[in-house]
Amino acid sequence: MASRSCLFIFLLLLAFQSSVIKANTVAVLPPQCRPIVAGTLARFEYLVNLIIGYAEFFLRSSTGAGIEDIAPGLVQGPVPIGATVANLDNATRAAIREFGLALVGNLRAIVDETLLRAPLSRPQLNFTAGVFAGILNLSGLTPPFNVYGSTTQFLLVAEPLTSSLLQFYLAQVTPSIAGNDQQQLAAGIGLTAAAQAGYFRTRLNAIVNSPVPPYTMTVANFTNTTATAVNQLGLCGVKNEGLIVPLSLGAENRTTTNVVPGDVNSLSPRRTEREVLRIVFGTRNATRPGGIFLSFNGALFRQLVALRQS
Repeated sequence: MASRSCLFIFLLLLAFQSSVIKANTVAVLPPQCRPIVAGTLARFEYLVNLIIGYAEFFLRSSTGAGIEDIAPGLVQGPVPIGATVANLDNATRAAIREFGLALVGNLRAIVDETLLRAPLSRPQLNFTAGVFAGILNLSGLTPPFNVYGSTTQFLLVAEPLTSSLLQFYLAQVTPSIAGNDQQQLAAGIGLTAAAQAGYFRTRLNAIVNSPVPPYTMTVANFTNTTATAVNQLGLCGVKNEGLIVPLSLGAENRTTTNVVPGDVNSLSPRRTEREVLRIVFGTRNATRPGGIFLSFNGALFRQLVALRQS
């Protein structure tokens, strides 16, 4: 009888130990999905490249102006190539211009709150329409997809790229950024990015079942295509999502609408430095520039190249 009691207690303890181990197990990320160890200044230096890229894209697409026209002396470097004023309705043009101006303000805040000084180095940017189509797997369409051709086509490009940038911001508001002022700065920039990403998804959701002229594909089809393309470039799973998803992927498995994408608990996914570079380079390789960014500045990127952390 005593032996049975001891066996029961042993099995009970074993079960308890197994449950504790399971509860405390942390999923091991594959090597290509792990964040880079870097200091606060290197992270902001990396971030500056992205903010400059998006600011230039929004400003030049909406008005034809660049950062130097808004804030002389804030940046220096090669002028972006391929930029075109987009065929936007007046309300959208005003919003995109505002987003560009806000990003210029973000750059100024970084100069004010960190050791980075103006003029900030601008990477070589390529805003040619074919580059965006290639990154988002839209280059096979007839006629060729043109981000600048209409309001809807512009929104279809801005949405996945802005969402990816937001996911990177979220990944940076961590203890790896030292100092309360710097953490508040990163959080503030992230909130701005979240609002912009929400604007693009809300605008597209309002016409989610409408075809995108001159194509027969609907907005929903397009967002699924672009999300898949971004995920494939990132190499770290499904983090970008279309506006319509299977019920199994909807919030609490109760909806197929997906205005605000998220994981199983409706938390926004996060992307590491290398994931974002694979996407904006369009090369699936964080050490090989291309696509939108023909060059990239900063110690963190040089570290990736030196260590061949693609």
